[in-house]
Amino acid sequence: MYENWYVLQVMTGQEERIANKCETMISKSILNECVVIHYEHMKKYHGRWHKEKKVMFPGYLFVVTDHLDDLFIQLKRIPDFTKLIGKDDIYPIYKEEVLHLLKYSDEHLIRMSKGIIEGDRIIVESGPFKGYEGFIKKIDRHKRIAFIDVELFNTVTTVKVGLEIVSKFS
Repeated sequence: MYENWYVLQVMTGQEERIANKCETMISKSILNECVVIHYEHMKKYHGRWHKEKKVMFPGYLFVVTDHLDDLFIQLKRIPDFTKLIGKDDIYPIYKEEVLHLLKYSDEHLIRMSKGIIEGDRIIVESGPFKGYEGFIKKIDRHKRIAFIDVELFNTVTTVKVGLEIVSKFS
């Protein structure tokens, strides 16, 4: 049961609020789960680094349901809901795509990874992307962010994840 995952497009910045409305206004028999995927990152303020979380896919929610028609009717009652994502007809995202994303997360939060730079190679020593350095396309050492490519709907999207580079060797 509840094998089908769909993507909702919502107003950017309103993901949490709309997810909460979906959870409270739509019956559990129709909507199994409404997910906002976050990533953990570091931000410096007051002279210290602090862990924070940000929405990984701004403007999008993931919903789990086996009752798409009923869900679509209920979603029309939710303010700021834009649309279900799909081409021509609405279709679920591939389970493999979702599982690939969620295997890195803990409670829909992708934790910080730590790594080093050796020459021109990035080596992730701990965290969810240990051993997955090939996914990393670019890093911003100052902001402690890595940019990775994720495939959804057969389209590659670049998203941010937290990556702290603790040292660099030539």
